Amino acid sequence: MKRLCDFQIGEKVMIKNLLSDGLMRERMLALGFVKGTIIEIIRKGPKNNLTVFKVRETMIALRQEESLLIEVA
Repeated sequence: MKRLCDFQIGEKVMIKNLLSDGLMRERMLALGFVKGTIIEIIRKGPKNNLTVFKVRETMIALRQEESLLIEVA
């Protein structure tokens, strides 16, 4: 399964699973990273360590280590 950080700017993907637990999982769910949600990759930062995503009409930036925890298709 691919991770959210594996895609390029402009691509749209659907969330399949969150690989985190505890507070990190709660934070991701609160931000809208819910199974079945469509995510668009908007912008990548220097060295691809920060990426901006469009989640339900909201722009959200995640670090690479956070986007590695989201499986998508």
